[in-house]
Amino acid sequence: MPERILVVDDDATIRQTVSEVLERRGLAVVQAENGEGALRAARDGRFDLMLIDLRLPDMDGLEVMRRIREFDGDALMVIMTAYPEVRTAISSLKAGAYDYLNKPFDIDDLKGLVQRALETQTLRTEVERLRACAKHATPVEGLVGASPEFRAMLDVTRRIAAASRTPVLIRGESGTGKERIAHAVHAFSSRAQGPWIAVNCSAISEGLLESEMFGHEKGAFTDAKERKRGLMELADGGTLFLDEVGDLSLALQPKLLRALETQSFRRVGGQVEIRVDVRIVAATNRDLTAMIRKGQFREDLYYRLNVAGIDVPPLKARKSDILPLAQYFIDQAAVTMGMPPASLADEAADLLEAYDWPGNVRELRNVMERALILSDGRAILPLHLPKELLARGNFEPTAAAAEAADPRIFSLDEVERRHILKVLRACKGNKTLAAKQLGISRLTLRNKVRQYEMAEFMGEE
Repeated sequence: MPERILVVDDDATIRQTVSEVLERRGLAVVQAENGEGALRAARDGRFDLMLIDLRLPDMDGLEVMRRIREFDGDALMVIMTAYPEVRTAISSLKAGAYDYLNKPFDIDDLKGLVQRALETQTLRTEVERLRACAKHATPVEGLVGASPEFRAMLDVTRRIAAASRTPVLIRGESGTGKERIAHAVHAFSSRAQGPWIAVNCSAISEGLLESEMFGHEKGAFTDAKERKRGLMELADGGTLFLDEVGDLSLALQPKLLRALETQSFRRVGGQVEIRVDVRIVAATNRDLTAMIRKGQFREDLYYRLNVAGIDVPPLKARKSDILPLAQYFIDQAAVTMGMPPASLADEAADLLEAYDWPGNVRELRNVMERALILSDGRAILPLHLPKELLARGNFEPTAAAAEAADPRIFSLDEVERRHILKVLRACKGNKTLAAKQLGISRLTLRNKVRQYEMAEFMGEE
């Protein structure tokens, strides 16, 4: 949508001339003839730039600026003045003006100043967007699979992505990769060059979620020391992903519904109505229809989100994708850990395909990372897999498998020592990562390092 400019001047000829010049450049212009009119306009809508005359019939331009700053701390304002004195310019800049313009002004000077100001505003917004995108970045890579179920889901995803304004609801069990599908909706759409912003509705406390999503004004609550743009505002022109939308509080649901329907909202503690162009993609592993019956989720919000639905199949329903995914995760982990890539032994591959994977793709990734560490970059054997998989396959280690691991027989303590040492080396001495892979606390790992006198890691923290 075009940038919005507010022109404030009691001279109707100047207002009209400036408006016509800017409108010919594709900008949307709103006019005000006095200070009170400027304040009303600034409260009713968001402006990318305000051109304010210094002398107005009811108050001077610096007072207008000061009062606008009280509810819009980021407003970009330029003072227009017929009194080109140095002290006037200094007073304007001290009051927070972006620049000042002497009247009568040259049209080219006006165009140049407006262009510079709008570029500054664009850069400000882009910096905030990049920070938010970096914080919540998720790559589209990892969409691995050739099963009929997976290919059918991907085809639906591409078709839905093409309708770039339609809200999307993605359903599936925990760990199936719903966020990757959500990002694919963004990447396959005409919004791909716009921002991708994600928020986990269950990871942020109810009290902070509204502020995180819609932003807040300075002083809106105790810790609101400065104005903050919300994720919905930063996602303007792109996609906002709401993960675990079933955990959204009942108090916030009607506000999200209104934002969906009107593409507008107000920051917490704010009076300005902010309009955006945002596609909402939501995901959940919960049964929202059951929650509606229990009064835990609004029916109208559900139907508004579920205009286009995508069901992500569990891993057990796409068995032919298990081995390609397993090898993909092995290769990824090998690069991350600086290890040689390993292959899957046939017996291990059979066990992977026989397992039901209740934790879905996420569980498979974790199992493959652990197996790679235990295998030391060699072939992944059944003995490198968790006991849950071995039990399902009724696996008994063969003599060949035991010999491949190590032909000698060790005490239990020595087996533990060797295993911890192997994991630490694979993690390049990173105790936090090693403790996570071993399934123990970092303190327990430090105690084990001392107990077994692992000199090469005793001095590292």
